[in-house]
Amino acid sequence: MTLLGLIAKALKIEEREIEEMFDDGMQAVRLTYYPPCPQPKKVMGLTAHSDATGITILLQVNGVQGFQVKRDGIWIPVNVLPDAFVVNVGDVLEITTIDVCG
Repeated sequence: MTLLGLIAKALKIEEREIEEMFDDGMQAVRLTYYPPCPQPKKVMGLTAHSDATGITILLQVNGVQGFQVKRDGIWIPVNVLPDAFVVNVGDVLEITTIDVCG
């Protein structure tokens, strides 16, 4: 099963519905690496934001905490799961599935 297929299953929609949302669009991949800071107390991090993408795939390494999601106005830390990816729905996927998922 594809990543979009798994997302469709989680959203309780047909895989073809989510694939059709991406058929005519431009797709791109950007890889970013943020190395661990040798002085963690000096880390400033990023300001609060939403990802203006379809999907963000994040691999937290070395047990480094810091990734949070906002739900119902409250920031919740995402626990690090060793050797696991965090798949985050971005603004584009959220907007395009509003009519499908209600």
